[in-house]
Amino acid sequence: MNRFMTATLGSFFLLSSAAFAEATVGVVFSKDDIAIIAEWYQNHDSGPAHGDGRKKPKGLPPGIEKNFERGKPLPPGIAKQVLPQGLIAKLPPVPRGYERIVVDGKILLVELATNVIHDILVDIIMR
Repeated sequence: MNRFMTATLGSFFLLSSAAFAEATVGVVFSKDDIAIIAEWYQNHDSGPAHGDGRKKPKGLPPGIEKNFERGKPLPPGIAKQVLPQGLIAKLPPVPRGYERIVVDGKILLVELATNVIHDILVDIIMR
């Protein structure tokens, strides 16, 4: 009986983790999300202009920049900002357990429980 319980629990956890992985793998910015975000930043000021007139983010330190990608956790202590309220109002809600944030001029879709980056939009703010 003990082997049966162990096998049953093992199967349950395998199926649960597979279902969880399937539920979270496809969480990315949709084409509609990208279009709404790009249009919003084209029509709104995104920060102070520099000498050439383009908006430029400050930049991350090189050690953090190389770990800043999909599937990796957001580095601890990173300065993140919420999206502007006007943009949030235009976008559909994010899936439960996720948030959209701005870090270093990039827009991220991050899982709240793990801080794992699921998608990154680069250069949208500078368009």
